[in-house]
Amino acid sequence: MGCVIFVIEFDNMVNKPLTGTKVIELSGIGPTPYAGQLLADLGAEVIRIERPGALKLPVENRGKICLELDLKTDTGRQSVLDMLPAAHIVFEGNRPGVMEKLGLGPEDCHKINPALIYGRMTGWGQDGPWARKAGHDINYIGLTGALHALGDADRPPALPLNFVGDYGGGSQFLVIGILAALLEAQKSGKGCVIDAAIIDGTFSMMGIVHSLDSLGMWSEKRGTNLLDGSRPFYRCYTTSDGGYMAVGCLEPHFFSEMLKVLQLDPQIYGAQNDPKLWAAQSERLRQIFASKPRAHWEALFENTDACVTPVLSYQEAAAHPHNKARKTHTEQEGVVYPANAPRFTELLP
Repeated sequence: MGCVIFVIEFDNMVNKPLTGTKVIELSGIGPTPYAGQLLADLGAEVIRIERPGALKLPVENRGKICLELDLKTDTGRQSVLDMLPAAHIVFEGNRPGVMEKLGLGPEDCHKINPALIYGRMTGWGQDGPWARKAGHDINYIGLTGALHALGDADRPPALPLNFVGDYGGGSQFLVIGILAALLEAQKSGKGCVIDAAIIDGTFSMMGIVHSLDSLGMWSEKRGTNLLDGSRPFYRCYTTSDGGYMAVGCLEPHFFSEMLKVLQLDPQIYGAQNDPKLWAAQSERLRQIFASKPRAHWEALFENTDACVTPVLSYQEAAAHPHNKARKTHTEQEGVVYPANAPRFTELLP
């Protein structure tokens, strides 16, 4: 059956809503390990079935029991089938048809446990001309319009790591589907199959773009929209020591607060929403922030509502006073990990 690995678990919750829920994660890359992490963080008992020699992911595998099984063998396949009667959820992240060839597709599993929730995570979906086509996050979000909107107008689109596609449109929509199906199964006793495609989830998150477009407030030209850095009051500026400050004073009262802190005369600086002034306003802010180190601006804006904050590295983020107070990270054996999210507290009687 292979090696059993108990991974470090962090518990920053008073209670865990999925305690008692049994999950089988059929190993994959990208969104599936993170989806399993979310379910384990919520209290589910997650058994991750890994290919022999698979990469061990300390954060994504936390709280899971990891088993190395070769699903191409009768022994490996049967081991999974034997787990199904006690399971509530199974999910996988392979191309369409792969699990059917292994004898572990939805029909195979539902014959054993009709109430089983079977989640399928893909990039392109279970059908369509590209269903069996290879791809990664960059390809999936490229087909949705999301990637086209990211970055500066005079450069190719900027890559948002794999947060938008794999984790946003993929992992989190798979988990949403699983949780909704779990509620239905508890009421009806019937399982279902979830077709979670990264392009579908990413399209769902693009709703705001379509809303703004319908109101005449969106352009397909990159670097010209409200939240893409085209406005001087919503972008990042470089400090004298090579750091960055994030300016996000969208609303007029936050904008006025920023001008006040920077001792800028509103009459001289000009109106917030006049496009003719934006180039000069951006240059003025660029010069100001470039005149002092990041620490200076952090201290200056610390106790204000100007929506001006530092841009931290992931290592700096763990040490920031607010994050430390929130206990957003924990350390085990010299490795710093993000803590569970979201958090749940007991209801008062």
